[in-house]
Amino acid sequence: MLSIDPASMSERENYKFLIGSIIPRPIAFVTTRSKDGVLNGAPFSYFNIVSSNPPMISLSVQRAQGRQKDTARNILESKEFVVHIVDEQNVEKINKTAASLPPDQSEIDLAQLTPVDSLKISVPGVKEAKIRMECSLEHSLELGGIDSPGCDFIIGKVVQFHIQNDLYEKGRIDPRGLAAVSRLAGNHYAKIGDIFEIERPK
Repeated sequence: MLSIDPASMSERENYKFLIGSIIPRPIAFVTTRSKDGVLNGAPFSYFNIVSSNPPMISLSVQRAQGRQKDTARNILESKEFVVHIVDEQNVEKINKTAASLPPDQSEIDLAQLTPVDSLKISVPGVKEAKIRMECSLEHSLELGGIDSPGCDFIIGKVVQFHIQNDLYEKGRIDPRGLAAVSRLAGNHYAKIGDIFEIERPK
């Protein structure tokens, strides 16, 4: 088996190793609002559950040459954001929001997504997602070095869930109906595929 010291590789080589190994990764589409009122939207695959009591999720927003991305800056300033699950029906539009736009332009407009008001926070979500979660900022950390942080690690507390009616029954979500897509490496994505069951030991 090949053994590699990450300290011997470049940032890009480590990136490729990680995103090619840790698969599939769930994708969060995150909406935020700038202090100038611009509705920002961007997808992130460094995303997962942190806790269910209280319900919390995490986002890791990578910096580009040490520069903070609009999503992280907006969350830190407003303390609010909305996380949407990316699915087979909305992935094409969501992919358009990954374009690098200046802070005064909205990716929501670019991708022709439909803003929808939130109930408990001021940041809108988008109608095209089957599941969305209104979040308030719980914690944030700058990771990767004191002098040159490589990412902003965000933990958000979910304050309101929204789900398409026909997906939720008896407290369970229909995974096939949700049809979430996951991120692989490069330009590759994956669908849910085969589902199998293994009983957990008591």
